[in-house]
Order: sequence, then structure tokens, then C-alpha cells
Amino acid sequence: MAFAELASVPLRHDQDVVLARQRASQVAALLGFDAQDQTRIATAVSEIARNAWRYAGEGTVTLQLDQEARPQAMVIRVLDHGPGIPHLDSVLTGQYDSTTGVGVGIIGAKRLVDTFFIDTTRGRGTDVTMRKKLPDSAEPVTVEQLAHVQRAIAARAPENLAEEFQRQNQELLHALGALQVRQQELVRLNRELEDTNRGVVALYAELDDRADHLRAAAELKSRFHANMTHEFRTPVISILGLCDLLITRQRERGTEPDRELLYIQEAAHNLGSLVDDLLDLAKAEAGRWEIRDGLVNVDDVFGSLRGMLKPLLPGQGLALVFDAEPGLPALTTDGARVSQILRNLISNAIKFTERGEIRVSARLAGDASDVIEFAVSDTGPGIAPADVDRIFEEFLQLDDRVEGRARGTGLGLPLSRRLAELLGGSLTVRSLRGAGATFTLRLPVSRARTR
Repeated sequence: MAFAELASVPLRHDQDVVLARQRASQVAALLGFDAQDQTRIATAVSEIARNAWRYAGEGTVTLQLDQEARPQAMVIRVLDHGPGIPHLDSVLTGQYDSTTGVGVGIIGAKRLVDTFFIDTTRGRGTDVTMRKKLPDSAEPVTVEQLAHVQRAIAARAPENLAEEFQRQNQELLHALGALQVRQQELVRLNRELEDTNRGVVALYAELDDRADHLRAAAELKSRFHANMTHEFRTPVISILGLCDLLITRQRERGTEPDRELLYIQEAAHNLGSLVDDLLDLAKAEAGRWEIRDGLVNVDDVFGSLRGMLKPLLPGQGLALVFDAEPGLPALTTDGARVSQILRNLISNAIKFTERGEIRVSARLAGDASDVIEFAVSDTGPGIAPADVDRIFEEFLQLDDRVEGRARGTGLGLPLSRRLAELLGGSLTVRSLRGAGATFTLRLPVSRARTR
């Protein structure tokens, strides 16, 4: 490294400590440091130089410029051949309790510079090196500027003690004025923070109040759904029972059931499905759904769904394919709810797909070995991007040509998503208009781990 010496002050008398401080402040000013940094550098030099003179009786303060550093830096070296500093590690961490004052000022000086290094040997002296980077606003010091700084320092006569004390007092007054301005700014900021805190507290109170209203409304809706479904269930069952009785009588007489009677029976079945979905949704939202965990084999679930749903296919133009990855572990979850979710998804796919294929697959999720991913994909009309999130809203029925021939209750998908969450999983959809849809159900292999 190329170090250019700017000034050197031998420490033989207590006045030399003042001179070292003066020289440090002058060099710092010529190198472009502002008033605050000039004071910091001068104070650090004064503290270390005073220690060297007091405990070693002599020493040398050398002020240099590190020209090769980027950015360039002012380097201060204070060297003495005194008794050294015992317990240096304790001194540097502030843990050493000195009765003689050894090491006093070292911690303060260390905080005033960018880099602080001290080398001390018992009985052989102490070497302290401090560095302060030149300000970002200062241009690198050229050879010509360096020579100018050296000449300017050499031409300046040392100030007497009175002048030095007066200058130090002015620096202190300057620093006190800056501190007072900062204190006033802090007081203003504290007032602003207090006003902000009061506003935040008021906002939280308002949010809590609204949350209470929302919870009350949700509970009221759940109670309404539960009560309404119980009230509807009895007449629906009565209507279905009467329809079955009348249809059976007509068939016993050898006549075909009246078309109007069949319409009534179909409408009652649809109303019964709506009542069941409403009751299920009310239980799920209220958290009163009883989950019965057990071992669930994916192949068994797929076999049951295959036998249940294949008869619902409209004709030969639509295929229902089940594809399970070999070696899937058994799930510890509620098998009935898993089947209910998949049944809803497959039934929807059958409603909206006229031809092509509905594929039901299961595999270990690529990002986790303890999650099984079920996917129900179809080749139907797909879902418009604006409707992808809306399909999980209650009672929503998209205006669609296919749906016009097979309308549902609008509760199957919201109920399925809620059930997936109760099982510790999730239900998402990916679709493009005209390119089919894929519903993905992710469930943990062991529901107990997600509780």
C-alpha cells in the first residue's frame, strides 16, 4: 500500500497531545472531511495520544493518506514503547474495570473511526492504527493536491492552548446546536408517531368491530341454512315418497307413469340435493363437521367411484379414465369426505363435457413426498379467466350452453373446497376457455400432521 505521510507529532509533553489534536483536525479539513468528521477524528487522536503520553511517557502520532485504497482513507498511527495494555480483549469489549485508567478512551475512539486496530505487547509498547474513509463527495487526492496539503500543514504554526481550548469550545457548541436540532426533530417525529399510533389503534378497533359483525352474520347465515334445510327436508321426503308410491301403482296396473309425475319426482330429487348440499355447507362453515380418520387406499376409492359414476356417462362419446400412480401410500384421513369431493368434481365434469375424456389421476406431489395430488381433467368447454375464481362462490351458476341442459345447485364446488380445507388440503382449478378444465385436490398423507 502507498502511504503518504502528511504530519508527524512526537509526544514528549502534555502540550503535544493538544498539538496532535490540532494537526489531525487540520489534515481532516484539508482532505475534505466535514466539521463533524473533523471533530470525530481529532477526538479519537486526542484520546489515544493522551493514553500513549500518560502511560508510556512518550510516543509518536503519524498522520497519513492511503492513496491506493478505494475510497482513499486517512490513516492515524499512534506508537509508543511503554508497558503495553494488559487485558486488551476485556478492554475492547468494555468488560475491564480499570483502577488506574489504563485503556480509558479506547472504546470511544474505536467508535469514532471506520477501522480500529491495536497491537500491544507487555513491556514492549502499543501500536494503534485508525482509518477513516474520505467522504463520498470528495475527489481522490492527486499527487499535486497531496503536495499542497503537506505544504499547508508545514506552514501552519501550532496554536497556543488558549486558542485550542477556544476552538474546542466552539466545536462543542456546534455539536450541541446540532444535537438540539436533532432532539427537536425527534420530538416532532415522536408526536407524529403518537398521532399515527392513535389512528392505528382506532383502525384496529373499527376492524375488530367489523369482524364481530361479520362473525355474527356468518353464524346467522349458518343457523339459517341449518334451520331451513331441516324444515325443507320433511316435505321433500314426503313428495318423493308419494311420487314413488304413485309411480309404483301405475306400473302395477301395467301403465307407464304420467310424464307430469316423473317431472315432479325429478324436481323433488333436485330439491333434495340442494337441501343436502346446504346442510353440508352449513356444517362445514360452522366447524361442526365430524371428521372420522382412517386408512384410505387410493385404488379402493377409485374403484368405488368408477362403479358409481360410469353409469352416468351420457353415451359412447365420453370416456371416464382412472389413473393412479403405482405404490401410493394409504392416506390417514376421512375416506367418505375424499370420495365426496372427487364425486362432486367428476359429476361436474360429466355435466359439462359432451365428448372426449374425463381423467381422474393420483400421484405424489412433486414438491412434497407427504402430499398426494388428485386431479380431475376434462375436455369440456373450459372456464373463462374471469370466472375461474368465481366458480367457488355459493349458488353461482355460469351461463353456459352445456350447463343449460344440466344445471346444478351451485353449491358443489364451494362445499368441496371447504371439505378439502377441513381435511388439511386445498382445491384449485386451472382452465382455459375451449381447452377443458383441471381441478387439483392436494391432501396430506396423514391429516394428523396438519392439525
